[in-house]
Amino acid sequence: MDISLTTENKVPGEAPSVTLTIRLIMQGKDVGSIIGKKGDTIKRFREESGARINISDGSSPERIVTITGSTENILKAFNMIGKKFEEDMKAAHVNSSVPVPPVTLRLIVPASQCGSLIGKGGSKIKEIREVTGASIQVAGDMLPNSTERAVTVSGTPDAISQCVYHICCVMLESPPKGATIPYKPRPASGTSTSGPVVFAGGQVNAYTIQGQYAIPNNDLTKLHQLALQQTPYITPGTTLPAALATQFGVQTASQPGNPSSQTTHELTIPNELIGCIIGKGGCKINEIRQLSGATIKIAGMQEGSTDRQVTITGTPESISTAQFFINTRLREEVSGMGGLVL
Repeated sequence: MDISLTTENKVPGEAPSVTLTIRLIMQGKDVGSIIGKKGDTIKRFREESGARINISDGSSPERIVTITGSTENILKAFNMIGKKFEEDMKAAHVNSSVPVPPVTLRLIVPASQCGSLIGKGGSKIKEIREVTGASIQVAGDMLPNSTERAVTVSGTPDAISQCVYHICCVMLESPPKGATIPYKPRPASGTSTSGPVVFAGGQVNAYTIQGQYAIPNNDLTKLHQLALQQTPYITPGTTLPAALATQFGVQTASQPGNPSSQTTHELTIPNELIGCIIGKGGCKINEIRQLSGATIKIAGMQEGSTDRQVTITGTPESISTAQFFINTRLREEVSGMGGLVL
């Protein structure tokens, strides 16, 4: 994002001339509405607004709609989307005595920017509500496995557009701090969420990447079954079910945090992969520590063990960030092994 807006050059009613990307969470039926028959509606939105509008694939009940362009382009796109939803709701209530509800959109905003959006004592969010007439609510919890929050905006299409303008201004004036882990909706039930199964070293060693876990497995039949089944979705701060942990040799533990929200999370990584986490001279692990703010300790090699234990200590957010970078390093390493990825 090109951040060039300052308080001095922000004129009320004048959209800042920068390129922004705004993401929204939508349900499948709402996505269908803005796509239209044969894609005619979204094509018209793109042409008339000048914004790039992309929609994530349909493997999840929730879809991510990404809108990119100048602030003016984005406001036009939001206004058109809002009006389309308003038309749909009026049509659905044409023979009903129930009042037509306001248009509601869910934006995705990095958690580190939500404080600026709320303001001291809620002053900023109150100001936005009063100026635009829209309702705006910032979720207290982060979206699953991310460092982002949902910001719900409700009102008329015009009120929503004005509200989005003020949100854009806040995002430009207060850029996100640290690394942002983007929210990705979970696939629908029945859709496989297991990570790639990798055979390396002539199929002597095999690993499957499941979330933050690299699980060794030399039983090809078991690996095949694992690749086809839905893998449990594990969030930071939870323990892997004992049966699954025993079956696949994964050890994980969470310990209660102290009043400062410090928690400890442990995971086991095969010796063959630990080097990509440490890096030359410890450069990679030090980089992950700095970016996440978490304390990361890697246990020494134990005689007779093929795994190393990694202990991550910090706030839930810093642990989640550290796990994201560790998982990224593991994926980069296994993809470069020249093995087979199922």
